[in-house]
Amino acid sequence: MTTDSRFDLPGTPVFDGQTSRRGFRMNKLFMSLRYAQNRERFLADEAGYCDEFGLAPEQKRAILDRDWQAMIDLGGSIFYVYKLAMMDGRSMQYLGGVFSGMTEEEFVAAMRAGGRRDG
Repeated sequence: MTTDSRFDLPGTPVFDGQTSRRGFRMNKLFMSLRYAQNRERFLADEAGYCDEFGLAPEQKRAILDRDWQAMIDLGGSIFYVYKLAMMDGRSMQYLGGVFSGMTEEEFVAAMRAGGRRDG
């Protein structure tokens, strides 16, 4: 079996079919937050709302703890995870900082300076 070099990206999660299947229920929850009535229900009882989607225990814990990296590691799509972050008043730059080990301000400064440079 050969390794596909497209997926040899240290520190970069790859959202492929397998990841999509693993995170399906969690991403479905995130997508449900498009609707005001669902956001209200989620905020009123986050744990109960998670239970409605049949999440794996570690997915539920990641959501309740706002463990953004765990959500991605457990199959969350950044585009769907961001819907939850927006509910918490978080920006995409905040998440970029979380995922790159920077503060939001450091991440914004790095992007304004032309982005991250490796090597």
